Amino acid sequence: MTLRKLSTNILRQHKGISFVGISTCFFVYDGKGKFFMSKRSKNTRDEQGRWEIGGGGLKWGENAEDNMVRELKEEYNAEPLKITFLGYRDIHRKLKDDTPTHWVGLDFAVLVDPSTVEISEPDMIEDSGWFTLDKLPSPLHSQQQIFMHKYKDELESLIH
Repeated sequence: MTLRKLSTNILRQHKGISFVGISTCFFVYDGKGKFFMSKRSKNTRDEQGRWEIGGGGLKWGENAEDNMVRELKEEYNAEPLKITFLGYRDIHRKLKDDTPTHWVGLDFAVLVDPSTVEISEPDMIEDSGWFTLDKLPSPLHSQQQIFMHKYKDELESLIH
């Protein structure tokens, strides 16, 4: 039997629904107490209008850290100065139509030069800014409080 590779469009429609999706997530920080978040536009798959850290689906054949670096460049036009792997999260959510989804988030903290950060995907991101752990924007993506709680100690020590 010969297997054929599915198209990117078909895979994107099924990630997290027909099979567990894998995402590389990045917490971008400046080393001076602030971190960067963006607000999802109406063009995103779900959770439009909600604030989140960056991330993207793991591409076939790419290792997780390289995938994260590519997504960081694609979304924020930034290069990492330091990368720290934080851990992983099982992400269980529902789409607007109540379809359950399951993702595994591979979580990284990434030190960047804040002067280089700019939005490279304006169709997917409607707003962005630098925040502190005690002053978060609203409304947050459904996974942000879970992320912040899970890595609270690591994030506090990294960003200061």
